[in-house]
Amino acid sequence: MTDFFVWVTTRRIREGALEDLRQAWEPAEPPEGMTRAFEWVGADGQTVIGVSHWDSEESCDRYRSSPAEAERRERMAPYVESEESATYSGRELSIPSR
Repeated sequence: MTDFFVWVTTRRIREGALEDLRQAWEPAEPPEGMTRAFEWVGADGQTVIGVSHWDSEESCDRYRSSPAEAERRERMAPYVESEESATYSGRELSIPSR
């Protein structure tokens, strides 16, 4: 089993702002320690959940407090109505065979 550290952010965005948010979300450079990133969009087109995988809690925390992340959040701000964010550690589960 592999251990993971993830940062999950749920945003409620302005109607019709998905493409603008996506452009603003793109970091100038891939954050050091981020190994994967996913985006899920609700059927309403206004709920966006981002999940990023990190090689460690420390690398995630370093990026979250960096000037690069502050700039990225500032670019996204005009499109975001609300936001909730949390970090989690976890593991991959095996699926039992039948």
